[in-house]
Amino acid sequence: MTSSAMSATPSIDGVTTGVIGHWIDGRRMAGSPDGTLPVFDPASGAVAAQVALASGPDLEAAVASSRAAFDTWRHSSIATRTKVMFAYREILSERREQLAAVITAQHGKVLSDAVGEVGRGIEVVEFACGVGELLKGTHNEQVSTDVDVWTVLQPVGPCVGITPFNFPAMVPLWMLPVAIACGNSFILKPSERDPGASVLLAEWFSEAGLPDGVFNVLQGDATAVNGLIDHPDVKAVSFVGSTPIARHVATSATERGRRVQALGGAKNHMIVLPDADLEAAADAAVSAGYGSAGERCMAISVVVAVDPVGDELVDAIVDRARALVIADGRDAAAEMGPLVTAAHRDRVRSYVDLGVEEGATLVLDGRDLAVEGRPDGFWLGPCLFDHVTTDMRIWSEEIFGPVLAVVRVASYDEAVALVERSPFGNGVALFTRDGGAARRFQQQIDAGMVGINVPIPVPVSYHSFGGWGASLFGDTKAHGTEGVHFYTRAKTVTARWADPATRGPDLGFPRNT
Repeated sequence: MTSSAMSATPSIDGVTTGVIGHWIDGRRMAGSPDGTLPVFDPASGAVAAQVALASGPDLEAAVASSRAAFDTWRHSSIATRTKVMFAYREILSERREQLAAVITAQHGKVLSDAVGEVGRGIEVVEFACGVGELLKGTHNEQVSTDVDVWTVLQPVGPCVGITPFNFPAMVPLWMLPVAIACGNSFILKPSERDPGASVLLAEWFSEAGLPDGVFNVLQGDATAVNGLIDHPDVKAVSFVGSTPIARHVATSATERGRRVQALGGAKNHMIVLPDADLEAAADAAVSAGYGSAGERCMAISVVVAVDPVGDELVDAIVDRARALVIADGRDAAAEMGPLVTAAHRDRVRSYVDLGVEEGATLVLDGRDLAVEGRPDGFWLGPCLFDHVTTDMRIWSEEIFGPVLAVVRVASYDEAVALVERSPFGNGVALFTRDGGAARRFQQQIDAGMVGINVPIPVPVSYHSFGGWGASLFGDTKAHGTEGVHFYTRAKTVTARWADPATRGPDLGFPRNT
C-alpha cells in the first residue's frame, strides 16, 4: 500500500461548513442551534460542520408542508412532472462534480467514486422521465353488457426516505425521483454523518421547477426517524441501512399501517471456480472488496475459493491490494480514502482484531496505516484474512469496511451450500468460464442480485435493486418497476352507461351477462 496527502480542503458554504440545516417548503431552515451533531472531514479528522437535529416543530413543519403540497402535486399533469424531471436531470448532469466534491468532503470516498455514485443516481432520474409510460393503467371494455372496468395507478401520499451514509446522493435518488414522478410528496431524512448532499439535491430540484413542499429534507438522528414513522400523515417509508434497523423500521411502519420497503445489510460472497480467469477474479475481488473502503452494501466481503485455486488467488489479491494508493479522496491519485468516522473506523478495526483471535490468517494487515500529512484521518488500510471458517464472526457478521475474508472449499456444491448458510441474500457473484455452471448458479442461488463474472451486480435503473432474506424487509425492491409499484396504489373503476329503458331494481348478486 502507498499513501499520500492533499493540503487543500474544498469548502462549499452551507453544505460542508457551518450548520447544515433542513430544507422545508422550498427554503433552507437552520433548525435549533442547541441541537446539532458534528460532521467530520474524514481525511483530516477535523470537525468541518455541524448538522441540525430536528426538533418536534421542525418535524411537524416538514410533514405539514409535505401534506399540503401533495394535495396539489397529485393532480399535476404527467407533462408537468416530466418537464420537471428532465430539468432536474440536466442540472444534476451539469453539476455532478460539485455534488461529488461535497460527498468526498464528508464521506471520504475518492472523487471518481463519488462522481460515479452521482451518475448512477442520474440514471434513476432518467428512468423517472418516462413516467407517462410507467403510470399506464389497464382497461377492459364491455366486461358485461354496457359495463367497462379499468384500473388506474394513483400516488399514495407523503412518503419518507431514510438513507445511509455510504451513498448520500445515489440512494436518495433511488427513491425520490420515482416517488415524485408518481405524484407523491417526499421527505428525505439523510444520514447525519454526511448530510451536505441532501441540501443540494433539494435546492436543485426546486430550481428545476418542483413546487415548494413536494420535496423536503429533515436532518436528524433516530428521534427524527421514529417521529416520521409515527406521524399519521406519512403513508410510505423507504429505508436503506443495517439489518437490525431495517427490521425495526419495517416492524414499526407496518404496525402503523404504513407501506414499507426496508433494505438491510449484506454479506456478499464471490465464488471463484477453478476454471475462472484468476487475474480477472483477483482484480474484481480487490475492486469490490476495497472500493470506497468497503463501505458499500454491495461490497464483496467473502471470497470463496474452490480448490485448487486458493493459494494463487490469495497471492494475486495481496499483490494488488499492496499497490493501492490510500489517500485523501480529493487527491487525483487516490484509489481508496478513509472511513467515514473515527467510531466506524474503530468498529471495523475491532473486527480485524477479532479475526486474529478467532484463528484466521491475517495475510494483509492495514491497521497501522499512516497517511503522510493526514495523521488524524480515519484511516484503515486493506485487510485480508485467509482460511476463514463459517464458525467465525468475521464470516457471519457484516463488517462494512476494507476487510476481505477468503474461505476455501473443495467443490462447487460446497461453495453454494456455504453461501446459503448466511442469513443475508443481498448480492452474490460467480467467476467461471463454464456457461453451464453459470446458468445453474443463477437459477438455484438464493439471492436477490446475481453477478456472473461481475463482482458488484447493481442493476441499472429500469431493473429493481434489492436482496432477499435478512437483506430486505417488505416485498418491494427499490427503483425500476417495483419502485413505481411501491409509490402507487391501484384503483379499479367499474362503470355502466346503460340505456334508460333497461333501468329497474335488481336485488340479485351482480353477475356478468
